[in-house]
Amino acid sequence: MTATAEGTYDVVIIGGAMHGSALAWWLTRLSGFDGRVLVVERDPTYEFASTSHTHSCIRQQFSNETNIRVSQFGAEFIKNFRDFMGGDPEVPALALQSFGYLYLADNDAFALALQQAQQIQVATGAQTRHMTRDEIAALYPFYNLDDIIAGNHNTVDEGYFDGGTMFDWFKRMARRAGVHYIHDEVTAITLNGAGTAIESVTLRSGDAVPCGMVVNASGPRARATAQMAGLDLPVAPRKRFSFLFEAAEPLTQDLPLTIDPSGVHMHSEGKYYLAGCAPDDDPDVAYDDFGFDHSLWENKVWPAIATRVPAFERVKVINEWVGHYAYNTFDQNAIVGPHPVVSNFVFVNGFSGHGLQQAPAIGRGVAEWITHGEYRTIDLAPFAFSRIAEERSFLEKAII
Repeated sequence: MTATAEGTYDVVIIGGAMHGSALAWWLTRLSGFDGRVLVVERDPTYEFASTSHTHSCIRQQFSNETNIRVSQFGAEFIKNFRDFMGGDPEVPALALQSFGYLYLADNDAFALALQQAQQIQVATGAQTRHMTRDEIAALYPFYNLDDIIAGNHNTVDEGYFDGGTMFDWFKRMARRAGVHYIHDEVTAITLNGAGTAIESVTLRSGDAVPCGMVVNASGPRARATAQMAGLDLPVAPRKRFSFLFEAAEPLTQDLPLTIDPSGVHMHSEGKYYLAGCAPDDDPDVAYDDFGFDHSLWENKVWPAIATRVPAFERVKVINEWVGHYAYNTFDQNAIVGPHPVVSNFVFVNGFSGHGLQQAPAIGRGVAEWITHGEYRTIDLAPFAFSRIAEERSFLEKAII
């Protein structure tokens, strides 16, 4: 069945990974939306999608209230997943393994920034604690904290969840509710004569699909999608490296998701441990560049984890992979909502590494905007595209 056989769509979503599918599903759930939805996905295996390479973690430890509230709803959604999915007994329950995030500060300026962020988080309802080095050592004696001054820690609704299962059920339930998914690729976008609205998208298969609204949910390829409409978007692929390892001397308690001052982060992953980092030189890369830098383990990751946790002197790498952040080069925060000129072109882009945990709230919010012309739960206006043109950064200090 081709897209044109189905006629005009009210919403065409370009990209069917986590955010595209979350939005598609939410549109089927909101009272007031009865339109027809098409999801165009160029790779239905999702082999190279950012969604497939994520560590699947969630935190409330942000420095901006909007990001905190977005992730608080994410935690609520995870813990009540089956209920949100309509109570269908076939839908699995999701667990949120709340081993928590632990930010470590090795200088006074960073310690002060953590303290200020903790105050914002607590005021927004999070359970974050600002801790001294001695308090951290008492709770987690396996750390070497010689260079650490303070830290922030929260074990309530922060940790790991099964993002793959969430994604799978977004797709399944969206399809069951009538969303049409096709394996194809948008190659062109046609605007009206005034350049104020999209009239149709053209697919690689040759079909032209008339549409009422177009959503850019194409992950690291977001800029290429925007350029089809003559727009620029400051989103580019950036490599992030992951290492699953086994310790000869396993810790006797969970390892929080520890953000080390070195830039390396690590946490428990079942009976193993998972570490990740950005390269020291962090350029934009090609969409299909997944080349692995094997020197990172020996030169950066292993020295950092073994210094912080001496028990990790003897470890064995079990698996390693590289994925892409959809990196917002302007301010490392999401770009969400309609374009101020091309008013039926909606962005769900640039999450810079925290997109998976934000998908439930962002999907709901964008579905609200499409259905009602406004955000009705969490105000996502701070993520608006207009801040890019106005050079007005959405400040968020807690970027990993």
